[in-house]
Amino acid sequence: MKAGIDEYAGRVKRYAPFEIAEVKEEKGATPELQRQREGERIEKLLPKNGKLILLDEAGEQQTSPEFARMIEKFRDSSTPELLFVIGGAYGFSEALRSRADRTISLSKMTFTHQMIRPIFLEQLYRAFTIMNGEGYHH
Repeated sequence: MKAGIDEYAGRVKRYAPFEIAEVKEEKGATPELQRQREGERIEKLLPKNGKLILLDEAGEQQTSPEFARMIEKFRDSSTPELLFVIGGAYGFSEALRSRADRTISLSKMTFTHQMIRPIFLEQLYRAFTIMNGEGYHH
């Protein structure tokens, strides 16, 4: 999985500035407290003028071209930064959900954090190739 993450993160960097930031996973507390504490850590990383997009199984499902159009719309509206966040084991706090600009789902299935990273990065790379009319998508 690390090789997949490194591969697709490198590919994404050809199209836009990109970095991965992690927050410490909360353990040993109630699910509600875990969501709250992880949410507070995530809030500290949020760019002031950026857009927050939560990756959550209950979010809106999109095709790859629809995902590319969503990114394109943010780009065309001069959004300085997009922050995609993968939820913790118990999802997101209500405070973070209310702050989000969008909530999308990569699948109705549940994946581990480690597995969803290369899957998401491949879709992000695919979105950039779609936006640039490159042949990767087909």
